[in-house]
Amino acid sequence: MYEDTSDKFTVMRCAVNPTGDKLYITDILHRRLLTLARNGSVLATFTDPALKQPGDVHVTPAGQVLVYWSMPSTILQVDSEGKRKLATLATKEDGLVKPWSVCYNRHTASILVGLYANSSIMVFRVQ
Repeated sequence: MYEDTSDKFTVMRCAVNPTGDKLYITDILHRRLLTLARNGSVLATFTDPALKQPGDVHVTPAGQVLVYWSMPSTILQVDSEGKRKLATLATKEDGLVKPWSVCYNRHTASILVGLYANSSIMVFRVQ
């Protein structure tokens, strides 16, 4: 069963950009994506009133930031500065239900999404 963990901890997941100078953290308690400098200072905060529970964050080799939000089930691409949404990559309408992890495979140009609800993986081809 899927459990709402939003009131139990702050940091859900984190990822580092390819150059190692930025850290992206999904803050589940405050419903946001934080971008930190190497020294820990906050560079940017991304929020969206329509998105409630940030989950996994993944940075591609090209520096693209992918974040899934479990409420509602959505995968976004956020700019490398962590300030704005660039694209909605998948939603519940695409069959995305209770995502748990997201990752980009550069060899197949695909986004892989692990689903909590049915222990399966969805594959979305990107261009």
